[in-house]
Amino acid sequence: MPTSDSPKPSVPPKTCAGASVAAASAALFCTLAGSLAASASAAAARSYQIYVSDERSNEVTVIDGADFTVAGTIPVGKRPRGIHASPDGKSVYVALSGTPIAMPPQLDAHGNPVFKRDEDDNASNADKAADGIGIIDVAQQRLAGKISAGSDPEEFALSRDGTQLYVSNEDTKSASVVNIAAAKVEHVIAVGQEPEGVATTPDGKQFYVTCESAGDVYVIDTSSYSVVGHFKVDPRPRTVAFLPSAGVAFVPSESSGELNVVDSKDFKSVKVITLPAGSRPMGVRVSPDGSRVYVSTGRGGTVSIIDSHSYAVVGSISVGTRPWGMALSPDGKYLFTANGPSDDISVVDLKTNQEIKRVKTGKSPWSLTIVPGG
Repeated sequence: MPTSDSPKPSVPPKTCAGASVAAASAALFCTLAGSLAASASAAAARSYQIYVSDERSNEVTVIDGADFTVAGTIPVGKRPRGIHASPDGKSVYVALSGTPIAMPPQLDAHGNPVFKRDEDDNASNADKAADGIGIIDVAQQRLAGKISAGSDPEEFALSRDGTQLYVSNEDTKSASVVNIAAAKVEHVIAVGQEPEGVATTPDGKQFYVTCESAGDVYVIDTSSYSVVGHFKVDPRPRTVAFLPSAGVAFVPSESSGELNVVDSKDFKSVKVITLPAGSRPMGVRVSPDGSRVYVSTGRGGTVSIIDSHSYAVVGSISVGTRPWGMALSPDGKYLFTANGPSDDISVVDLKTNQEIKRVKTGKSPWSLTIVPGG
């Protein structure tokens, strides 16, 4: 008979085993819960959608930012090109045009376009009723309406507060200012031939309009709607992007394969960056932290990477066929290019500077915009 000093009986093996199973199950549950939470957190961090304007199929393709699959398509009207999301992410605006797509103009010995008339499109065949800025309701995933925005709108930018659109009207050598709430054009500003790129400065006080034919860039004040600056770069400047802190703008010249560094206070080009041979630069984007500038090279089939401080070309990323429009994910981890001739977009991992996926879209994707998740 055991005494008080005798060792106590050990817990039966069955009980030990039960405790071990319970502990192991709890540990496994915690591990799985942690993994699921991490996955959910990662998915939330990438919760956004990519809207792509498909110029030849008259629609917008919507791509899920979580897995880069097509979430749907939205019919919008004729020839969608420029596309931008509202600041609150509730609407996506897309430029629509009834002017038929024309063949590219012939180029001279220096790669500059040669125009035989004032307009490069056949105005007599244009469906002007189709012109406007389409409004996509993001929640309902449908075209909710269209705003008149002048003749043949190609590209545009939003005012900093999201109440106005600044629109380039390609076939009338003008830029129009559209009041979104009133759904009407309130100002028209004369610019050069074939206006295309439009961008609002970081402080919202000005917007730039680039004109293809002669390399004119106009700077327009957003309070007086007057031209406060005008300078030239080599022909076919397609777009504009700014460093987050105002003072420097980047304007590509497609014809010469260059990127212009512009002093946005004095309105002049202060440096010209020669891009790799074969580059026909079109789109330009600045990373969220302002350290890198990305330039789509069109027929070059790549995206050039520029150091925003030294202005050196520090890399090149192979993407799809003739990349034009570009967009960056909200976290700055991915870059997307619209590849017109191959009807797809490239997904680029900016950690490795490698294309990791191609996603099929409608016909001739022209540009892209990002709508953050809720």
